[in-house]
Amino acid sequence: MIKSVVAIVIVAVLSSACSTTHNNSQTGNNSKKSFEVRQDKETGAISVFSANGKQSLLTQIAKPGERPYLHPIIAPDGNGVLTEYRPEHHPHQTGIYWGLKLVNGRDYFMKYQSDYWRKVSASVVTAKGRQVKWQTVYDLIDEKGNTTLTETGNWSLQEQNGKYLLDLEWRGEAKTNITFGKFYVGGLFLRMPWKKGTAAEIVNAAGQRNMEIEAQRAIWADVGVAVEGRNDWGHMAVFDHPDNKGFPIPWRTDTQYGLGPSRQIMGDWKLNKGETEIVRYRIVIYTGTRNNDELTGLWKQYVVER
Repeated sequence: MIKSVVAIVIVAVLSSACSTTHNNSQTGNNSKKSFEVRQDKETGAISVFSANGKQSLLTQIAKPGERPYLHPIIAPDGNGVLTEYRPEHHPHQTGIYWGLKLVNGRDYFMKYQSDYWRKVSASVVTAKGRQVKWQTVYDLIDEKGNTTLTETGNWSLQEQNGKYLLDLEWRGEAKTNITFGKFYVGGLFLRMPWKKGTAAEIVNAAGQRNMEIEAQRAIWADVGVAVEGRNDWGHMAVFDHPDNKGFPIPWRTDTQYGLGPSRQIMGDWKLNKGETEIVRYRIVIYTGTRNNDELTGLWKQYVVER
C-alpha cells in the first residue's frame, strides 16, 4: 500500500513537470553569474570563483590519501560559510562528501584515510562559464591495498535566481564482486555548521521534520541552520532523481542536523565485477526562508533537465 501511494504521488508531481519547466527555464535564464574554476596541483584543491573574483565560493579538496570533500562553501550572497569540517560531535564528517558503509564489510563512511582511499585523478572539465564542471576519481581499497571500487564524482555548479545548483553524478565501477550491506547511513552526506543551541530544522517534501524523516522516503529534503554573521538561515536542499535505484530514497539524519539520502537503509545491494552504478543528486544552496512549493518546482525542473 505504501509503495502504491508513493507511486501515485510521484506520477502526480511529474505530470505537471513539462509546463512547470517551461516557466522555470524562463526564470532560470535570469541567472547572470559566471564562474571560473582554478586548480592548485600542490594542495589538491579545486576552487570555484566568480568570474574575475578573488575569493573562492566553493572548494573541492582532493588530496592523494584522503577521501575527497567540498569545504568551505560560501553562501551565494558571499556572507557566511555553509559547510563544516570535522565538528567535535562527528569528526569524520567533512562538509559535503560521499562515503559508503559495509562495502564487502569495510567502512568508507567513517574511514577517510589513505588505507581506505587512493586518489586516481582530479581535473577541471569546464573552467569558465555559467556552468562549471570538475571531476574526482578515487579507488576504494581493501585491507591488502587492492581496489574494490573506483568512484568517480562528476560535479557541476551554476546559479539560478540567487541560488547555487550543485549537481553530482556519482559513478561506482566494481573491480570485484561487491555487497553493500544494510546500514542506516551511506552515500552522499552533508554537514552544515551546527553546535548545541544553534537553531536548525530539517524538512522533507512530505512535511516531516527533523528525526521524523529518518528512513522515510521523499523526493527532497532540506536542512536549514542559523549561520553566524547572518540574520537569516543558510539552507541546503538535496534532490533525489527518478533514475536512481530505490527512488524515492529514504533519508538519514542525526540529532546534529547532518543529512543524506541512503539507499543502504533499504537493505543489502550488490554490484558485480565490471558493473557500474550511476547515482544523481542536486543540492540547492540558498539563504533566507524555505518555500516548499518552490523547492518542489525546482525538483521538477531538475528531473526534466536530466
